[in-house]
Amino acid sequence: MIDLHLVRLIESHADELAQGLMQKLEASHRCSDLSKVPRTELQTRVLEVYKNLTIWLLNKTEEDIEVTYRHLGRRRCEQGVRFDHLYWALVVVKENLWEFLQEEGLAETQVNLYGGLELLRLTEQFFDRAIYHAAVGFRETSKNAVVHVA
Repeated sequence: MIDLHLVRLIESHADELAQGLMQKLEASHRCSDLSKVPRTELQTRVLEVYKNLTIWLLNKTEEDIEVTYRHLGRRRCEQGVRFDHLYWALVVVKENLWEFLQEEGLAETQVNLYGGLELLRLTEQFFDRAIYHAAVGFRETSKNAVVHVA
């Protein structure tokens, strides 16, 4: 069982996490193509993940992740964001979360440690699937764009 205290801590600091993430994305040359995405759209997407982390980790299915992140991959491709910039942005979302958890201290007891590790495992699994499905959506859109040009 995951440490729900940590998840609620993340959700209650979602605005702070999102703001810090936006600064990291804007400062990273590896994400410079995200400037093609309206700032409010990026903020909304980031905030949604952090605010609803419990739902994403405990209630969303592989199909839910697929639908959401394939759409994200398609959208970023349509906006002219290079795939490597999309990929790196998703990595930074995850790293930003890890940094927050490290600052807050993952756990002090073995029970909390187990819950913290389970949270990390589920979060890692979520981001792996999100990145994969974003890549699939991106590839599908870029493939279709090439077909339409020809």
